[in-house]
Amino acid sequence: MDPGADGALNCRTPSPRPQIGGVRSSFAPWEDPAARPLVRFDGVSKAFGDTVAVKAVDLSIYEGEFFALLGPSGCGKTTLMRMLAGFESPDAGRIMLEGRDIQADPPHRRPVHMMFQAYALFPHLNVAQNIGFGLRRQGMAKAEIAGRVEEMLALVKLEGLGGRRPDQLSGGQRQRVALARALAPRPRILLLDEPMAALDKKLREETQFELMSLQQSLGMTFMIVTHDQDEAMVVADRIAVMREGRIVQAGRPAEIYEAPADRYVAGFIGDVNLFEGRVSAAEGPLLRLQAGDDRFDAEGAAAVGDQVWLAVRPEKIAIHLDPPADPRNRLAGKILDYGYLGDWTTYLVEVAPGRTIRAARANTTRAVDRPLGCGDPVWLTFAPSSAVVLTK
Repeated sequence: MDPGADGALNCRTPSPRPQIGGVRSSFAPWEDPAARPLVRFDGVSKAFGDTVAVKAVDLSIYEGEFFALLGPSGCGKTTLMRMLAGFESPDAGRIMLEGRDIQADPPHRRPVHMMFQAYALFPHLNVAQNIGFGLRRQGMAKAEIAGRVEEMLALVKLEGLGGRRPDQLSGGQRQRVALARALAPRPRILLLDEPMAALDKKLREETQFELMSLQQSLGMTFMIVTHDQDEAMVVADRIAVMREGRIVQAGRPAEIYEAPADRYVAGFIGDVNLFEGRVSAAEGPLLRLQAGDDRFDAEGAAAVGDQVWLAVRPEKIAIHLDPPADPRNRLAGKILDYGYLGDWTTYLVEVAPGRTIRAARANTTRAVDRPLGCGDPVWLTFAPSSAVVLTK
């Protein structure tokens, strides 16, 4: 979707759901025991020869949800999506759509449409013909196809471009054509396979919000596959993090980031510092940990003697030039390097030979009284409530 001078997408259909922003948190059908999933994976597995791509996945996706499958290459996320689309068949388990097993339904009989990473536009057809291709296959009347195509062109802000060929469009415009073609048959669920991978960073960021707005406007269920953590965090109502064919954690973006289930999720979603130690004392939710010569306090659930890891995000770590009075969660070190990112500066601090900690500081003013540079001695601290206690 190429924003540029076109502006935001024309979302004309009233939304049955809250619009994007703070009120999105009111949309949580997965928390309602009586809610019926639109899509349900029950113990789904898939292997290709000796390689197991998906392992006994259980997953529910709800009507009107923007759901993200997130993970590295080869984790099984695209295979899971392709099985829902009907391009692959599970070796075990069932895929239910609106309570019905769709295993026997071929792809063209499923109310599911997929937008491919490469867009897969027909080079010999113009924009309007590409958008109407699936409608012609369905046997829709010519006049109705023309009306639907015009509606889709307006929806993705490509009015007047129906007569162009794909090679006469920008990358963002070709993406919009692929999206319009997938939306034209009005599927129950739209599958997006790395849809923004070919866009530059700025256009990709703008497109993410346009895609969210479009999904909210249509009230349609979207399922996106991506390896881009930032992209999933921005667009999704919920994220399922996959590893080696399994879902290791599913939840809201903030839950995944602030309360990761294990070290893998903590390390895969954003930057994190991990401190390994043992619980030496526990007073209610407050744990005292011994990690070598360092002592840390943190809030979590573990027993005395347990081996645990503290996960602390760089932005939760404060940098001081003078020793803090509170001895808890305090580390001395020197700045090895730093990266200025405009809104944030990330510092790499050596706290022991060969051991470094990442700390991030927001650049809230145009200048600082005392800039930090390489070699500067500093102190690092973090609040007990800022650390996540992980047991695996």
